[in-house]
Order: sequence, then C-alpha cells, then structure tokens
Amino acid sequence: MTTSDFNYMKEAIAADLAELLTQDFEMSIAEALDTLYESETYSKLCDPATGLYFQSTQYIYSFLKNELATGQLA
Repeated sequence: MTTSDFNYMKEAIAADLAELLTQDFEMSIAEALDTLYESETYSKLCDPATGLYFQSTQYIYSFLKNELATGQLA
C-alpha cells in the first residue's frame, strides 16, 4: 500500500466520522472536524501500524463515541 492509498483511506473515514458526529451530537462540520482531529481515535487512525484504517467506519466510530463519553480510548 502506498502512502497515497493510506491517506485516501484515512481521509475518507475521517469524512464519514465527521458526518456521524454532526448527526449524533448536532455539531457543526467545523466542530466535528476539530473534535475528530483532536481525538486519540484519530491519532490511532493516522498510525498505519494500528491497522485501524482497514476497519469499518462504524467500528471506528464506536471508539470515538466511547472516547467522547469517557475521555479516554477504550
């Protein structure tokens, strides 16, 4: 997998996650992106070694929701 492929997959998932945040938490898109980019979930998504970018958006979103609810990644 090339860096370009990884970046494409990561950003596609990030867009989906931001959209879910806007729907579930009634955030603006700017708030959703800020929330996502500052999260540990996104940090893990950006690390190819975690393999998180191969998982479904809903699976990753479950980690993000838990992080937002508890303040920590499960």
